[in-house]
Amino acid sequence: MRGAKVVCLLVKGAHTVCLMRRLVHLLVLCVSMALHAALPAQAELVSREDMAALIVPPYALGEKVGDEVYELMRTGGVEPELAGYALQTEPIAALPGFSGAPINIMAMVDLEGKFIDVKLLDHNEPIFVSGLGQQAFQDFFEQYAGHSIATPMVVGVPYGDGAATSSLVYLDGVTKATASIRIAHESLLAATLKVVKEKLQGVSVEPPPRPDPSIDEALTWDDLVATGIAKNIRVTNAELQTKFAGTLWEDDDPEAADDPDGLYLDLWIVAVGPHSIARAALAPDTYEELQRFMVIADNDEPILMIEAGRHGLVSPDFIRNTAPDWVSATQSGLPVALRDADLFVEVAEGAPEGVAMILRTDRRLGFDPTAEWTVEVLAKREHGVFMPQVGTTTLTGTYAAPERFYMRPEKIEQAPPWVDALRNRQTDLIILAVFLTLLTGVMALGMNRLAGLSWFTPARLAVLAFMTVFIGWWGQGQLSIVTPLAVMQTAQAGGSFDFLLYDPFSLLIWAVVILSFIAWGRGFFCGWLCPFGALQEFASWLGRLFRIPQVEPSPAWDARLKYLKYVVLAAMFAIVAVAPAQVDAVAEVEPFKTAITVWFVREWEYVAYAVFWLILSMTLFKGFCRYVCPLGALMALGGLLRGRDWIARRADCGSPCQLCRVKCAYGAIRQSGEIQYSECFQCLDCVTIHDDPKQCVPLVLAAKGRALRKAA
Repeated sequence: MRGAKVVCLLVKGAHTVCLMRRLVHLLVLCVSMALHAALPAQAELVSREDMAALIVPPYALGEKVGDEVYELMRTGGVEPELAGYALQTEPIAALPGFSGAPINIMAMVDLEGKFIDVKLLDHNEPIFVSGLGQQAFQDFFEQYAGHSIATPMVVGVPYGDGAATSSLVYLDGVTKATASIRIAHESLLAATLKVVKEKLQGVSVEPPPRPDPSIDEALTWDDLVATGIAKNIRVTNAELQTKFAGTLWEDDDPEAADDPDGLYLDLWIVAVGPHSIARAALAPDTYEELQRFMVIADNDEPILMIEAGRHGLVSPDFIRNTAPDWVSATQSGLPVALRDADLFVEVAEGAPEGVAMILRTDRRLGFDPTAEWTVEVLAKREHGVFMPQVGTTTLTGTYAAPERFYMRPEKIEQAPPWVDALRNRQTDLIILAVFLTLLTGVMALGMNRLAGLSWFTPARLAVLAFMTVFIGWWGQGQLSIVTPLAVMQTAQAGGSFDFLLYDPFSLLIWAVVILSFIAWGRGFFCGWLCPFGALQEFASWLGRLFRIPQVEPSPAWDARLKYLKYVVLAAMFAIVAVAPAQVDAVAEVEPFKTAITVWFVREWEYVAYAVFWLILSMTLFKGFCRYVCPLGALMALGGLLRGRDWIARRADCGSPCQLCRVKCAYGAIRQSGEIQYSECFQCLDCVTIHDDPKQCVPLVLAAKGRALRKAA
């Protein structure tokens, strides 16, 4: 008898080793295919013609000046003029998305670093390919127009003090696709910032300096002149004559010829943003009016200009509150947008008499009043009386305001995207962490006591319901085979795995599941943490409630069908190798996106597919999980890390007792009584039977034997 048991054990052991060898061979095959896979799918670059078709007048695509970077021209004038740049992000910042492929976006930025338009060109993000649809993704990019690349922008909602006390720009994400949105946002900013730094070197990406309200000095106009705060630019008539010498307009200014030492231009420039300087340069009424104006236009830098010569500041055709037609400015080679502040200006006592006006420019566009900038004054002459010919020359001077009157805000150090993701999901992550801690604690320390409770089944269903609603529909934490495939593609390309951090909710579940392989194998995820698996279990309970006949394949066919999921998994690895762009399409073998991510709001064929598996579960217990699920196959391979047989067995299990095998709805117990951990979903039904003296046949027989001996 003992020899027969030894032989039986040897046979069972050999069978187990054989099965494990097969699984290991399959794993090696899949890994080998992955290592020999082609490069991951790339977002499609758009041709120049297609890019040009997306640009709306008055803009047009110009010459190519970089890797998918083009000049952006403004049309409508006599000649097209440079207005900015248009770019595709994929060649510049190819951050991998969840499909493993970058998201390609077209950005149009003007010469001041502001987004004119942003359009989605191409991507393979599964949630948008089929699910939420393309429009939701495109709508997200419409939020960038008008914002400067120098403005810190984040995806999410205000954290802490909120938007009212923050200079960050908060962009609304897309529910159910936050991770993909964050990846797209980072790709866009990285590519655009690189182009801006190369092409628009004058655009500041630092916070602009502002007048320091704590600085209060008693100054006069003479003090401004003596310290250089008031800068004077002078051009004599003789100097002007030199500029027109030898031209058609050489003799068209008799006043300049008669008084060569006279001043043609006598321009004073003063930055009047700081209170101390403004009080010294302006009459009290004008000073007060300027302060009221600055309360409204708090991002504007005001500049006082006084022209005491004969040139003047603006032409007779000038319209107030517009850009001056004779005066312009540049800084670091780029134009400074000057505009009339539309204030009636009286200067302080002692200041020169002349034409005075206050111009303004927006600090957010990168203008730094403390860095040297150049003022350019247009001088014009006319030749002839009827339809005269106009000749022009430019008179220039430089100016910089004193640094001590300004403060430079600390640069806003944007938190890494994964930190923003953590902050925006802080409450969800806390609830999830508590739930996972309690569940793993019960499984590790009190599993047998849990399985022995009279109300174990209602408790299990309650846990599955909470998990489905919170982890699945609310938290969007349904794990998918798409993530491992994306990891594989990224590893092939030598890319960054940062994209995993954009979805900390799912990442926490992945971490717990991977650790659970060592303790329990695949069962912890498939039996307790898979929302779609829970839906199938609920469907099975409904089927039994309505007395729908149950179907169960024969043991032979059950064993054959269970290998199907490994075939599906291997096929997906193969598709990554030969046609990586099709991975998203074949990943639809998982109905998770339809049932969990988009709540069945999708094209009818996808909904019908998901509903089919739920209806089938009413008669064939969790058919998808047992036979088709590629993620389940991957979990089973991960379960090879299991370090122990955690389900207790007795020598009588399997021979003669078959109760656990008959009761196991997953068919995870062989006729020998051995547990197939690669197919075990950790439902604990066999644990309940094993520990229950009223159900376990060996315990029942042992109790009867004791009773008979006692009676005898």
